[in-house]
Amino acid sequence: MKKLGTLLILLMVLASIVTTWSIFSPITNFSGTQKSFTVDQSIVKKAAVIGYLSEKGLIKNGLGIWILSKVLPNWEVVRPGKYQLKQGQTAWQIARMLKNGRVAEVKLVINKIRTKEDFAQLIGNQFSTDSATVMQFISNNDSLQPFGVDTNTVFTLIIQDTYQFYWDTPFKQILTKLKLYQEKFWDNIDRRNKLQSKHLTDIEAYTLASIVDEETNVVSDKYKIASVYINRIAKDMPLQACPTIKFAMKNFSITRIYEKYLSNPSPYNTYRKKGLTPGPICTPLPATIDIVLNAPSTNYLYFVAKSDFSGMHHFSPTYEEHNRYAKEYQKALDIYMAKKNQTP
Repeated sequence: MKKLGTLLILLMVLASIVTTWSIFSPITNFSGTQKSFTVDQSIVKKAAVIGYLSEKGLIKNGLGIWILSKVLPNWEVVRPGKYQLKQGQTAWQIARMLKNGRVAEVKLVINKIRTKEDFAQLIGNQFSTDSATVMQFISNNDSLQPFGVDTNTVFTLIIQDTYQFYWDTPFKQILTKLKLYQEKFWDNIDRRNKLQSKHLTDIEAYTLASIVDEETNVVSDKYKIASVYINRIAKDMPLQACPTIKFAMKNFSITRIYEKYLSNPSPYNTYRKKGLTPGPICTPLPATIDIVLNAPSTNYLYFVAKSDFSGMHHFSPTYEEHNRYAKEYQKALDIYMAKKNQTP
């Protein structure tokens, strides 16, 4: 009996050691500093989640988490969402994360977006909401009415930046947060005053910035291009902005605007329609919005790319001067295209 008692004690000590080791030793099993996984409705039960982590090779073994799943109270299912494992985590840390439903935050990085489809895909790739649902929402004026925008101006809610959300955040809440950030952006007193001085609304300034952003990446030229368009609007002249043709045709790979493209009946064709487009043609850089608000007072009405293909532009107050520069550029472009076509 004494030997049996000693054996039981040894077994209990061994079990205690194994249990402690299983719970408090690192069990992650992947390269890199972190790894994400998603719990959906098909694996919300804790046993299914533990099995999933083991099956995918994200943990070395599930013993420690299984033990904790039996002793930690009020834990039957895991909150659906996207979770993030960190290198070196223990079963204790992972179990507490799952039990408490501490889903990972999603970093929504918004850079230049041109189309609703691109935006819907961005949201659908990172959140529980699918892209079709997003498209349906942003293509419906009734859905957008509470946000003060329509299907043409919805992008004006989006200021390029990085935002934090949870994976299962409903799209309406995502849009609400974007709108709050947009309102904060425009509540800057300097921006409000500059809007008044330029006789622009925030939607108009955003839309103009989107066109300027698509014209060039050269910051110094952006100021002058903005002044050209502001002057054209004041004189009731069509903007004749080439990027709006690309947007109207939904073809952003076009490198040369031909005469045949200019007859496109789209309201975004600024060769046929005077004034600004019905909405932005991309999400512009915040810096470009400020460039529009700080556009200098000039007499420029025309601009054309320089014939050296430097990316810079010639700016002119008269059509005669502009036409001279335009012919130079056209000649240089014809020579370049001829050489390109001759290259095997």
